[in-house]
Amino acid sequence: MDASTNRRELFPSIEPFDRGMLVLDGQHHMYWEQSGNPTGEPVVFLHGGPGAGVSPIHRRFFDPHHYRIICFDQRGAGRSRPFAELTNNTTQHLIQDIEQLRQHLGVDQWLIFGGSWGTALGLAYGLAHPERCSGFIFRGIFLARRKELDWFLGGMQTIFPEAWRAFRNFLPETERHNVLDSYYARLTDPDPEIHLPAARSWSRYENSCSNLLVQSEHGGNGRGALALARIEAHYFKHDMFFDDGIPLDQIKKIRSKPGYIIQGRYDIVCPITSADDLSRAWPEADYAIIPDAGHSALEPGIRSALIEATETYRVQNRE
Repeated sequence: MDASTNRRELFPSIEPFDRGMLVLDGQHHMYWEQSGNPTGEPVVFLHGGPGAGVSPIHRRFFDPHHYRIICFDQRGAGRSRPFAELTNNTTQHLIQDIEQLRQHLGVDQWLIFGGSWGTALGLAYGLAHPERCSGFIFRGIFLARRKELDWFLGGMQTIFPEAWRAFRNFLPETERHNVLDSYYARLTDPDPEIHLPAARSWSRYENSCSNLLVQSEHGGNGRGALALARIEAHYFKHDMFFDDGIPLDQIKKIRSKPGYIIQGRYDIVCPITSADDLSRAWPEADYAIIPDAGHSALEPGIRSALIEATETYRVQNRE
């Protein structure tokens, strides 16, 4: 895949032909939807965060005439219920949820498409259920390792010192010695006067570092900011529920599957070193470095490369 080809635009807006709430356990209910071709090739979209949720624009990376596009909100995110809930919300639960959704929809195999946290979750699912995956398209590689968490919480000040300073200085001086624990305590406080300002601060920090050229100094003020910040902090505090990230020595389980790794050269949220590590563990995968992009899937170069990957996969795997 050539990252320098003419840039592709998103496919036209579409509406789901089917949607529902999947009962996961006695507490969690997961929102899901299907759009595109009801008899087409299944692809499942794994959103980032964790906690970010899906939006209508995520359907537009896929040719709706070819793909059966399956999107869902992970536990606590988006339209899933209870909103921003942390109980029984772990990576292992999410892997089970994906598999339960596959069975519920009657899918034999599906293409795994994810970015950022969606990369780690997609890899974890793929390693647990390789026989259910027809291929993988990943963007903004995050392998859920402790050094990546440390980078987010402190290392990004190397490039975005003013954003990091605002993130840290939101906390009273007496709470700045451990930023994660201090935010976690505030984000899990039941009082909206305490958790909502903390959520806005966390989300603004992440948003401000996600583009090569900062789009706005604002953002992260909506209701979704709480789910994003609270669930991310919960996963960060528990090392993403891994021993130390994705075990790259296990990638051999999926190396025979079509794979696409797409990485912005100037991705500060998920630096390119993780993509480089994954590409070396998976040399068969098509690895595209986008020279003029940061982290966001909607950066022009990233967006184009993702669509190029879905189209390349469609053509190369056509029966």
